Amino acid sequence: MNGPIYSVINGTGNYIPTKRIRNEDFLSNEFYETNGKKIEKTNQEIIDKFLEITTIAERRYVTDDLSTSDIAYYAAIDAIKSANINKEELDYIIVAHNFGDVKKENKQLDIVPSIAARVKHKLEIKNPYTIAYDLPFGCPGWLQGIIQADYFIKSGDAKKILVIGADILSRISDPHDRDSLIYADGAGATILEARNSDTPIGILAHKARSDTFLYSKMLFMGKSYNPGIANKDNFFLKMNGRKLYQYALENVPQAIKDCLDKSNTHLSEVKKVLIHQANGKMDDAILKRLYSLYYIDDVPKDVMPMTISWLGNSSVATVPTLLDLILKDKLEPHKINKGDTIVFASVGAGMNINTFVYKM
Repeated sequence: MNGPIYSVINGTGNYIPTKRIRNEDFLSNEFYETNGKKIEKTNQEIIDKFLEITTIAERRYVTDDLSTSDIAYYAAIDAIKSANINKEELDYIIVAHNFGDVKKENKQLDIVPSIAARVKHKLEIKNPYTIAYDLPFGCPGWLQGIIQADYFIKSGDAKKILVIGADILSRISDPHDRDSLIYADGAGATILEARNSDTPIGILAHKARSDTFLYSKMLFMGKSYNPGIANKDNFFLKMNGRKLYQYALENVPQAIKDCLDKSNTHLSEVKKVLIHQANGKMDDAILKRLYSLYYIDDVPKDVMPMTISWLGNSSVATVPTLLDLILKDKLEPHKINKGDTIVFASVGAGMNINTFVYKM
Protein backbone atom coordinates (compact mmCIF):
# COMPACT_ATOMS: atom_id res chain seq x y z
CA MET A 1 0.00 0.00 0.00
CA ASN A 2 1.25 3.48 -0.88
CA GLY A 3 0.54 6.74 0.88
CA PRO A 4 2.15 8.60 3.79
CA ILE A 5 3.44 6.86 6.92
CA TYR A 6 1.19 6.77 9.97
CA SER A 7 1.85 5.48 13.49
CA VAL A 8 -0.62 2.74 14.37
CA ILE A 9 -1.19 0.90 17.64
CA ASN A 10 -0.77 -2.78 16.86
CA GLY A 11 -0.68 -4.30 20.34
CA THR A 12 -1.40 -3.46 23.97
CA GLY A 13 -0.72 -5.00 27.36
CA ASN A 14 -0.91 -4.29 31.05
CA TYR A 15 0.04 -5.50 34.48
CA ILE A 16 -2.58 -4.88 37.16
CA PRO A 17 -1.16 -5.79 40.60
CA THR A 18 -2.91 -8.48 42.60
CA LYS A 19 -3.18 -6.72 45.98
CA ARG A 20 -6.55 -4.97 46.32
CA ILE A 21 -6.37 -2.15 48.84
CA ARG A 22 -9.78 -0.82 49.84
CA ASN A 23 -10.41 2.52 51.51
CA GLU A 24 -11.28 0.66 54.70
CA ASP A 25 -7.69 -0.61 54.85
CA PHE A 26 -6.63 2.93 55.84
CA LEU A 27 -8.81 3.06 58.96
CA SER A 28 -5.82 2.30 61.19
CA ASN A 29 -3.54 4.94 59.64
CA GLU A 30 -2.54 8.08 61.52
CA PHE A 31 -3.15 11.13 59.32
CA TYR A 32 -1.57 14.53 59.89
CA GLU A 33 -2.05 18.03 58.52
CA THR A 34 0.75 19.76 56.61
CA ASN A 35 1.74 21.56 59.83
CA GLY A 36 2.35 18.26 61.65
CA LYS A 37 -0.81 18.33 63.75
CA LYS A 38 -2.91 15.20 63.85
CA ILE A 39 -6.15 15.50 61.90
CA GLU A 40 -9.08 15.79 64.29
CA LYS A 41 -11.59 14.02 62.06
CA THR A 42 -12.02 10.28 62.41
CA ASN A 43 -10.49 8.06 59.75
CA GLN A 44 -13.97 7.00 58.70
CA GLU A 45 -14.84 10.64 58.04
CA ILE A 46 -11.58 11.07 56.12
CA ILE A 47 -12.14 8.10 53.79
CA ASP A 48 -15.82 8.95 53.29
CA LYS A 49 -14.89 12.48 52.19
CA PHE A 50 -12.06 11.12 50.05
CA LEU A 51 -14.45 8.79 48.18
CA GLU A 52 -16.88 11.65 47.63
CA ILE A 53 -14.17 13.90 46.18
CA THR A 54 -12.19 11.41 44.09
CA THR A 55 -14.58 8.45 43.43
CA ILE A 56 -11.74 6.08 44.43
CA ALA A 57 -12.98 3.10 46.44
CA GLU A 58 -9.93 0.86 46.04
CA ARG A 59 -6.57 0.65 44.33
CA ARG A 60 -3.92 -1.97 43.49
CA TYR A 61 -0.50 -2.43 45.09
CA VAL A 62 2.34 -4.67 43.95
CA THR A 63 3.50 -7.58 46.08
CA ASP A 64 6.77 -7.21 47.99
CA ASP A 65 8.78 -9.27 45.49
CA LEU A 66 8.15 -6.97 42.50
CA SER A 67 9.91 -3.82 41.30
CA THR A 68 9.02 -1.28 38.62
CA SER A 69 11.08 -3.03 35.93
CA ASP A 70 9.30 -6.31 36.72
CA ILE A 71 5.80 -4.98 36.12
CA ALA A 72 6.99 -3.03 33.06
CA TYR A 73 8.35 -6.32 31.70
CA TYR A 74 5.06 -8.15 32.33
CA ALA A 75 3.12 -5.44 30.49
CA ALA A 76 5.67 -5.56 27.64
CA ILE A 77 5.28 -9.34 27.25
CA ASP A 78 1.52 -8.88 27.08
CA ALA A 79 1.81 -6.18 24.39
CA ILE A 80 4.32 -8.11 22.27
CA LYS A 81 2.07 -11.15 22.36
CA SER A 82 -0.94 -8.99 21.45
CA ALA A 83 0.92 -7.49 18.47
CA ASN A 84 2.24 -10.89 17.37
CA ILE A 85 5.66 -9.47 16.50
CA ASN A 86 9.25 -10.61 16.80
CA LYS A 87 10.67 -8.72 19.78
CA GLU A 88 14.07 -8.52 18.02
CA GLU A 89 12.47 -6.24 15.43
CA LEU A 90 11.77 -3.48 17.97
CA ASP A 91 13.62 -0.29 17.09
CA TYR A 92 13.00 1.43 20.43
CA ILE A 93 11.88 0.59 23.93
CA ILE A 94 10.69 3.74 25.73
CA VAL A 95 9.74 3.42 29.39
CA ALA A 96 7.94 6.27 31.13
CA HIS A 97 8.18 6.29 34.92
CA ASN A 98 8.82 8.75 37.75
CA PHE A 99 10.73 7.05 40.55
CA GLY A 100 13.06 4.49 39.00
CA ASP A 101 13.17 0.80 39.85
CA VAL A 102 11.40 1.10 43.19
CA LYS A 103 11.96 -1.98 45.35
CA LYS A 104 10.43 -2.89 48.69
CA GLU A 105 13.77 -2.78 50.51
CA ASN A 106 15.29 0.19 48.66
CA LYS A 107 13.38 3.42 48.05
CA GLN A 108 16.46 5.31 46.90
CA LEU A 109 16.26 6.49 43.30
CA ASP A 110 17.55 3.63 41.14
CA ILE A 111 17.85 4.46 37.43
CA VAL A 112 21.26 2.99 36.57
CA PRO A 113 20.82 1.16 34.33
CA SER A 114 17.61 2.63 32.96
CA ILE A 115 14.30 0.83 33.45
CA ALA A 116 14.15 0.41 29.67
CA ALA A 117 17.55 -1.31 29.67
CA ARG A 118 16.36 -3.65 32.42
CA VAL A 119 13.18 -4.44 30.48
CA LYS A 120 15.19 -5.14 27.33
CA HIS A 121 17.41 -7.47 29.38
CA LYS A 122 14.41 -9.27 30.89
CA LEU A 123 12.94 -9.65 27.38
CA GLU A 124 16.27 -11.23 26.32
CA ILE A 125 16.49 -9.01 23.25
CA LYS A 126 19.94 -9.39 21.69
CA ASN A 127 19.55 -6.78 18.92
CA PRO A 128 21.99 -3.92 19.73
CA TYR A 129 19.93 -1.58 17.58
CA THR A 130 16.88 -1.87 19.81
CA ILE A 131 17.48 1.43 21.59
CA ALA A 132 16.23 1.49 25.18
CA TYR A 133 15.75 4.68 27.18
CA ASP A 134 13.62 6.17 29.94
CA LEU A 135 11.26 9.12 29.86
CA PRO A 136 10.40 10.98 33.09
CA PHE A 137 7.57 13.40 32.29
CA GLY A 138 5.19 13.10 35.23
CA CYS A 139 1.88 11.31 34.78
CA PRO A 140 1.75 12.23 31.04
CA GLY A 141 4.94 10.18 30.46
CA TRP A 142 3.36 7.36 28.46
CA LEU A 143 1.61 9.83 26.16
CA GLN A 144 4.86 11.70 25.68
CA GLY A 145 6.55 8.41 24.83
CA ILE A 146 3.91 7.82 22.16
CA ILE A 147 4.50 11.32 20.79
CA GLN A 148 8.25 10.70 20.58
CA ALA A 149 7.65 7.31 18.97
CA ASP A 150 5.41 8.97 16.38
CA TYR A 151 8.24 11.35 15.49
CA PHE A 152 10.66 8.43 15.09
CA ILE A 153 8.22 6.58 12.84
CA LYS A 154 7.24 9.61 10.73
CA SER A 155 10.92 10.39 10.15
CA GLY A 156 11.55 6.90 8.81
CA ASP A 157 13.93 6.10 11.68
CA ALA A 158 11.77 3.30 13.14
CA LYS A 159 9.06 0.81 12.23
CA LYS A 160 8.21 -0.83 15.56
CA ILE A 161 8.39 0.82 18.98
CA LEU A 162 7.43 -0.43 22.43
CA VAL A 163 6.19 2.32 24.77
CA ILE A 164 5.63 1.41 28.43
CA GLY A 165 4.30 3.33 31.40
CA ALA A 166 5.08 1.84 34.83
CA ASP A 167 5.11 3.20 38.36
CA ILE A 168 4.98 1.94 41.94
CA LEU A 169 3.51 4.88 43.83
CA SER A 170 2.53 2.92 46.95
CA ARG A 171 6.17 2.86 48.09
CA ILE A 172 6.84 6.57 47.70
CA SER A 173 3.61 7.95 49.20
CA ASP A 174 3.44 9.18 52.80
CA PRO A 175 1.16 6.88 54.85
CA HIS A 176 0.41 9.87 57.11
CA ASP A 177 -0.82 12.04 54.23
CA ARG A 178 -4.47 11.77 53.12
CA ASP A 179 -3.32 12.08 49.52
CA SER A 180 -1.68 8.64 49.82
CA LEU A 181 -5.14 7.15 49.25
CA ILE A 182 -4.99 8.40 45.66
CA TYR A 183 -1.90 6.52 44.57
CA ALA A 184 -1.68 3.06 43.05
CA ASP A 185 0.73 0.79 41.17
CA GLY A 186 0.59 -0.62 37.66
CA ALA A 187 2.05 -0.88 34.18
CA GLY A 188 0.69 -0.51 30.66
CA ALA A 189 2.41 -1.09 27.31
CA THR A 190 1.78 -0.36 23.65
CA ILE A 191 3.35 -1.41 20.36
CA LEU A 192 3.38 1.41 17.82
CA GLU A 193 4.07 0.44 14.18
CA ALA A 194 4.62 2.26 10.91
CA ARG A 195 1.92 1.83 8.30
CA ASN A 196 1.41 3.40 4.89
CA SER A 197 -2.13 4.49 4.15
CA ASP A 198 -3.94 6.55 1.53
CA THR A 199 -6.46 7.60 4.19
CA PRO A 200 -5.58 9.03 7.62
CA ILE A 201 -5.23 6.38 10.34
CA GLY A 202 -3.44 6.06 13.64
CA ILE A 203 -2.05 9.21 15.19
CA LEU A 204 -3.52 12.22 13.41
CA ALA A 205 -2.07 14.99 15.59
CA HIS A 206 -0.58 15.64 19.00
CA LYS A 207 0.06 18.62 21.27
CA ALA A 208 2.03 19.08 24.48
CA ARG A 209 2.77 21.93 26.86
CA SER A 210 4.88 22.51 30.00
CA ASP A 211 3.88 25.25 32.43
CA THR A 212 6.91 25.38 34.68
CA PHE A 213 7.14 29.09 35.48
CA LEU A 214 4.15 29.14 37.84
CA TYR A 215 3.28 25.49 38.32
CA SER A 216 6.47 23.45 38.69
CA LYS A 217 5.82 22.74 42.39
CA MET A 218 2.31 21.34 42.19
CA LEU A 219 3.88 17.92 42.81
CA PHE A 220 7.15 17.56 44.71
CA MET A 221 9.10 15.36 47.10
CA GLY A 222 8.93 16.27 50.78
CA LYS A 223 9.15 15.07 54.37
CA SER A 224 6.41 13.05 56.04
CA TYR A 225 3.63 15.02 57.70
CA ASN A 226 4.16 12.86 60.78
CA PRO A 227 6.54 14.90 63.00
CA GLY A 228 7.82 11.66 64.52
CA ILE A 229 9.56 10.67 61.28
CA ALA A 230 9.78 14.03 59.51
CA ASN A 231 13.40 14.52 60.54
CA LYS A 232 14.55 11.28 58.95
CA ASP A 233 15.97 11.10 55.43
CA ASN A 234 12.71 9.85 53.99
CA PHE A 235 11.05 11.82 51.23
CA PHE A 236 7.57 11.17 49.89
CA LEU A 237 5.44 12.33 46.99
CA LYS A 238 3.51 15.49 47.91
CA MET A 239 0.80 17.35 46.02
CA ASN A 240 -0.87 20.73 46.08
CA GLY A 241 -4.21 19.20 45.22
CA ARG A 242 -6.40 22.29 45.15
CA LYS A 243 -4.14 24.28 42.81
CA LEU A 244 -3.48 21.22 40.65
CA TYR A 245 -7.23 20.69 40.23
CA GLN A 246 -7.70 24.31 39.13
CA TYR A 247 -4.73 24.18 36.74
CA ALA A 248 -6.03 21.01 35.07
CA LEU A 249 -9.56 22.38 34.76
CA GLU A 250 -8.34 25.62 33.20
CA ASN A 251 -5.84 24.11 30.75
CA VAL A 252 -6.58 20.49 29.81
CA PRO A 253 -9.85 21.15 27.91
CA GLN A 254 -8.23 23.84 25.76
CA ALA A 255 -5.20 21.62 25.09
CA ILE A 256 -7.52 18.87 23.84
CA LYS A 257 -9.42 21.33 21.65
CA ASP A 258 -6.16 22.67 20.20
CA CYS A 259 -5.15 19.13 19.26
CA LEU A 260 -8.54 18.38 17.72
CA ASP A 261 -8.30 21.61 15.71
CA LYS A 262 -4.80 20.63 14.56
CA SER A 263 -6.18 17.31 13.25
CA ASN A 264 -9.24 19.01 11.65
CA THR A 265 -11.49 16.93 13.90
CA HIS A 266 -14.66 18.18 15.61
CA LEU A 267 -15.45 16.93 19.10
CA SER A 268 -18.72 15.48 17.81
CA GLU A 269 -16.66 12.95 15.82
CA VAL A 270 -14.90 11.62 18.94
CA LYS A 271 -16.05 8.19 20.15
CA LYS A 272 -13.99 8.01 23.35
CA VAL A 273 -11.90 10.32 25.51
CA LEU A 274 -9.20 8.33 27.29
CA ILE A 275 -7.82 10.60 29.99
CA HIS A 276 -5.36 10.23 32.83
CA GLN A 277 -7.27 9.49 36.02
CA ALA A 278 -6.10 11.12 39.23
CA ASN A 279 -9.50 12.27 40.44
CA GLY A 280 -12.83 11.11 39.06
CA LYS A 281 -14.68 14.34 39.85
CA MET A 282 -11.89 16.38 38.27
CA ASP A 283 -12.07 14.37 35.06
CA ASP A 284 -15.85 14.85 34.95
CA ALA A 285 -15.34 18.60 35.26
CA ILE A 286 -12.63 18.60 32.57
CA LEU A 287 -14.92 16.71 30.18
CA LYS A 288 -17.84 19.04 30.82
CA ARG A 289 -15.66 22.08 30.19
CA LEU A 290 -14.27 20.52 27.01
CA TYR A 291 -17.78 20.12 25.62
CA SER A 292 -18.66 23.66 26.69
CA LEU A 293 -15.84 24.92 24.44
CA TYR A 294 -17.97 23.56 21.57
CA TYR A 295 -21.17 24.97 23.10
CA ILE A 296 -22.44 21.46 23.75
CA ASP A 297 -24.42 21.17 27.00
CA ASP A 298 -25.13 17.45 27.01
CA VAL A 299 -22.03 15.29 27.34
CA PRO A 300 -22.54 11.93 25.58
CA LYS A 301 -22.95 9.01 27.96
CA ASP A 302 -19.98 6.63 28.23
CA VAL A 303 -17.67 8.86 26.16
CA MET A 304 -15.08 8.82 28.97
CA PRO A 305 -14.39 5.28 30.29
CA MET A 306 -13.16 5.25 33.88
CA THR A 307 -11.14 2.80 35.97
CA ILE A 308 -10.13 5.07 38.84
CA SER A 309 -12.80 3.77 41.23
CA TRP A 310 -11.09 0.37 41.43
CA LEU A 311 -7.55 0.97 40.11
CA GLY A 312 -6.78 4.38 41.64
CA ASN A 313 -4.14 6.66 40.12
CA SER A 314 -1.27 4.58 38.73
CA SER A 315 0.33 7.60 37.05
CA VAL A 316 1.91 6.73 33.67
CA ALA A 317 0.12 3.37 33.62
CA THR A 318 -3.46 4.63 33.77
CA VAL A 319 -4.08 5.49 30.11
CA PRO A 320 -2.32 2.52 28.43
CA THR A 321 -4.00 0.16 30.92
CA LEU A 322 -7.37 1.73 30.16
CA LEU A 323 -6.80 1.32 26.42
CA ASP A 324 -5.76 -2.31 26.80
CA LEU A 325 -8.80 -3.20 28.91
CA ILE A 326 -11.18 -1.70 26.34
CA LEU A 327 -9.51 -3.28 23.30
CA LYS A 328 -9.59 -6.70 24.99
CA ASP A 329 -13.27 -6.37 25.99
CA LYS A 330 -12.48 -6.24 29.71
CA LEU A 331 -14.24 -2.96 30.46
CA GLU A 332 -17.85 -3.45 29.45
CA PRO A 333 -19.82 -1.82 27.97
CA HIS A 334 -17.03 0.21 26.40
CA LYS A 335 -15.80 -0.78 22.94
CA ILE A 336 -13.50 0.76 20.37
CA ASN A 337 -14.15 -0.21 16.76
CA LYS A 338 -12.37 0.29 13.45
CA GLY A 339 -12.96 3.81 12.19
CA ASP A 340 -13.53 5.30 15.65
CA THR A 341 -11.79 8.54 16.57
CA ILE A 342 -10.22 8.55 20.03
CA VAL A 343 -8.72 11.39 22.07
CA PHE A 344 -5.95 10.66 24.59
CA ALA A 345 -5.02 13.24 27.22
CA SER A 346 -2.96 13.51 30.39
CA VAL A 347 -1.81 16.06 32.94
CA GLY A 348 0.77 15.83 35.69
CA ALA A 349 4.00 16.90 37.34
CA GLY A 350 5.79 19.64 35.47
CA MET A 351 3.12 20.83 35.13
CA ASN A 352 2.82 19.00 31.84
CA ILE A 353 -0.16 18.41 29.58
CA ASN A 354 -0.27 16.34 26.40
CA THR A 355 -2.86 14.92 24.09
CA PHE A 356 -3.18 13.11 20.77
CA VAL A 357 -5.99 12.29 18.36
CA TYR A 358 -6.14 8.74 17.02
CA LYS A 359 -8.12 7.13 14.20
CA MET A 360 -8.70 3.40 14.57
